[in-house]
Amino acid sequence: MGKIAKRLQSARAAFDGKADITVEAAVALIKANASAKFDETVEIAMNLGVDPRHADQMVRGTVNLPNGTGKTVRVAVFARGAKADEAKAAGADIVGAEDLMEAIQGGKIDFDRCIATPDMMPIVGRLGKILGPRNLMPNPKIGTVTMDVKEAVEAAKGGQVQFKVEKAGVIHAGVGKVSFGDAQLVENIRAFVGAVSRAKPTGSKGSYLKRISLSSTMGPGVSVSLDSATSNA
Repeated sequence: MGKIAKRLQSARAAFDGKADITVEAAVALIKANASAKFDETVEIAMNLGVDPRHADQMVRGTVNLPNGTGKTVRVAVFARGAKADEAKAAGADIVGAEDLMEAIQGGKIDFDRCIATPDMMPIVGRLGKILGPRNLMPNPKIGTVTMDVKEAVEAAKGGQVQFKVEKAGVIHAGVGKVSFGDAQLVENIRAFVGAVSRAKPTGSKGSYLKRISLSSTMGPGVSVSLDSATSNA
């Protein structure tokens, strides 16, 4: 058995029998058993009582994590003229118009967030089949189609996380790094859960939040109690 397999087996043993524990206990458990050679991401998975195939049960939005994500976010902006200059000044990594569209069509997608001014949407719209499946398509509902490119770039760089429910009714996201303090991670997790709770769609019937689990990038997951995750949310 290799070192990685042994570490995972050891972590699973530590997690065995634990379920529906408090967020604080889950964070401590994950941090104590994260043994990869890199700073692992703490990840959340939320099972929701929705069927996103129905438009009135789609869940999507953004949340500004109070302690950031610990991740360097590369931002691309579709803009021209003064708005392009504004995007560059705000810290955008890539700014362009037709040239950016052609680079993306050619398979060059070296960014994590895509923002566009409204006048750029005819160009961006041609990239739907490429950006859509990667959850990179600019959308006015989550503030990535906007004239205020400065605010959008700064939010993306400052720890804003986008979320969108997947086909099975699950939302996945990174909520910080193992190197964060326990209190920072707990605060981020509750902020994320609160944002998803507030994004409850009109078509959701019955129980909306069904299950919440936490894990590190390379570690096993543990379920946390809904009451603990939603307190202060």
